[in-house]
Amino acid sequence: MSTKSDKPEAAKANADRVLIFDTTLRDGEQCPGATMNFEEKLEVADCLDALGVDIIEAGFPIASDGDFEAVSAISKRVKKATVAGLARAIFADIDRAGEAVRHAQRGRIHTFVSTSPIHLAHQMRKTEAEVLEIITATVTRARNLVEDVEWSAMDATRTSIDYLCRCVEAAIKAGATTINLPDTVGYATPEEYAGMFRAVRERVAQSDKAIFSTHCHDDLGLAVANSIAAMAAGARQIECTINGIGERAGNAALEEVVMAMRTRRDLLPYDYGIDTTLLSRASKLVSAVTNFPVQYNKAIVGRNAFAHESGIHQDGILKYQQTYEIMTPESVGVSKSSLVMGKHSGRNAFRSKLKELGYELGENALENAFLRFKSLADRKKQIYDEDIEAIVDEGIAHMHDRMKVVALTVIAGTMGPQSATLTLDIEGTEHTVQAIGNGPVDATFNAIKMLVPHEAKLDLYQVHAVTEGTDAQAKVTVRLEEGGYMVTGRGAETDTLVASARAYVYALTRLMVKRQKTARVQQAI
Repeated sequence: MSTKSDKPEAAKANADRVLIFDTTLRDGEQCPGATMNFEEKLEVADCLDALGVDIIEAGFPIASDGDFEAVSAISKRVKKATVAGLARAIFADIDRAGEAVRHAQRGRIHTFVSTSPIHLAHQMRKTEAEVLEIITATVTRARNLVEDVEWSAMDATRTSIDYLCRCVEAAIKAGATTINLPDTVGYATPEEYAGMFRAVRERVAQSDKAIFSTHCHDDLGLAVANSIAAMAAGARQIECTINGIGERAGNAALEEVVMAMRTRRDLLPYDYGIDTTLLSRASKLVSAVTNFPVQYNKAIVGRNAFAHESGIHQDGILKYQQTYEIMTPESVGVSKSSLVMGKHSGRNAFRSKLKELGYELGENALENAFLRFKSLADRKKQIYDEDIEAIVDEGIAHMHDRMKVVALTVIAGTMGPQSATLTLDIEGTEHTVQAIGNGPVDATFNAIKMLVPHEAKLDLYQVHAVTEGTDAQAKVTVRLEEGGYMVTGRGAETDTLVASARAYVYALTRLMVKRQKTARVQQAI
């Protein structure tokens, strides 16, 4: 085989343009359980076209009538991207794919055949010579139907370089315009994969007449790394999927490949046509239609990709965002970074969150709220904004309390009556009493009434969960009425009964303050 000639000037002008070939609708859909219906495929195709994908592999037309119809519809619908249909190295497949993409503004037939010894012996049951003949015949057939033909050497990374070069040369001579050398089983390492591309491109005559493409699976977690290594070795098309979905462990993730190029232009100085601000939208759409959740720590589009809980990290982000973020959330379509409040959060992040929620607290009030927040975070996995608001509101309300709930033990169940043992701090002195009632809340309120006798009527008792989940805080509202006075108390706790006791005690405290004010006014008269 002769060494390739220098690239013509026209090709050199596009030497740094990397084409993004999205196979979410084909390889992605082959992921068990990820099948999409006709309407969902059209919706995803529209999203990919808006995203700026260069080639959309819309499906496998011979696989079913539904797949054929989807590829045909997408071909008529897509405005910018090339639409590709997959075909085995069988004339019937190729003809079906050609028919499916014939209405596309730019249609492509993507045909493939196995080349590795293990595939030839156990799946194809063909000799190397027979496969070479198949390549020539089927690529020629495809080229007679469309101008844009992609040929793939299935299991290229486990194929000998000598034989792989012969196959690639046959495909180019037959008219293939794109040569894909896939790591079908996710076997290669970046150095090996890049070396394969260099060897083939150097040894195959007229390799400059074709664009070389990657298609990497993630069985060893190296799909994106292999794709990037191949780019450095001359590949100018990357086959990938949204969220990395696909067979077995999936494919190279489109969002990761693109953002690697965007973020590390010093090492990856390649051009691409993707509007990165639409990546988050595309990720959410594909996750929704396939019913495949995106793992929280998924790079670029995962829920935690721009979230920070560590106090050290939060402090750094607040001072200068690039201390812990190498890209902006806005660059991928996320509105902003998130400071996730939890037990690892520090005072600076807590103060920032309070400011975001509209609170300006003095140092003492801030310290009190922060300590209560830490206590809650030790008991609750996820802290929501509503949790923090409840903490602060209750803290403000209780700053001047004359009575405080110190301890509460309740015995409840089917065997009544229910009982409550309550300890209150009343103006600095602790008092404990036990009471029974018709239910645990009634028993708790009766205990309060024993310690602080009063004739107030319970006008309202309301409970609602601040957030979701069984560990959610309960926010309790109690309204008491006495002698024409109406007062309200609120309490928030993961324990509904403790929240109830606090709310009742606070309302009672406010009622006592009103009594005293009234008494002073009457004395003055």
